[in-house]
Amino acid sequence: MLKKKKKEEAVNTEEINDTVENNELQDINEQAEENAPSPVDTLKAELALANDKYLRLYAEFDNFRRRTIKEREEARKMEGKDVISSLLPVLDDFERALKAMENATDVAPVKEGVLLIQNKLKNALTKNGLKEMESIGSAFDPDLQEAITNIPAPNEDMKGKVIDEMEKGYFLNDKVIRFAKVIVGA
Repeated sequence: MLKKKKKEEAVNTEEINDTVENNELQDINEQAEENAPSPVDTLKAELALANDKYLRLYAEFDNFRRRTIKEREEARKMEGKDVISSLLPVLDDFERALKAMENATDVAPVKEGVLLIQNKLKNALTKNGLKEMESIGSAFDPDLQEAITNIPAPNEDMKGKVIDEMEKGYFLNDKVIRFAKVIVGA
């Protein structure tokens, strides 16, 4: 009988241990379920994360836009720098010519100096893409020239052609920047 009692006590102890372990597991599972975020909480967290990413991206884009606008303004301010730099020596030559004209008694050297300055100015502008239009003797082209008036042609070949040029026309990098003002033979 003692053996039976010991067996029964061992079985009862095992049952008690199993029950305690099951209760502990249930408590742990219940706590885990209580601590686990609900689907609503998960979605709220994802939404907050997405909003944060959106705000950061929007701020980054806004900074990029502002920086780009500022860089464009600076570039626009400095885009004529090369042309102006190439014209500064011509301006200096004009100032020297004006000083020389104050004391000049002979016109020939002054005229020669002004011609040299004009050539220097033309060369500086040509280096920056400026090109003169050749109009005299060519057929009148309303896309390149502006007719001021018509005069009787001196001969039959000059009808519809440019006889005289009042103002030169210019191309800048093969685009018309000033139309030539011409007189056309009729």
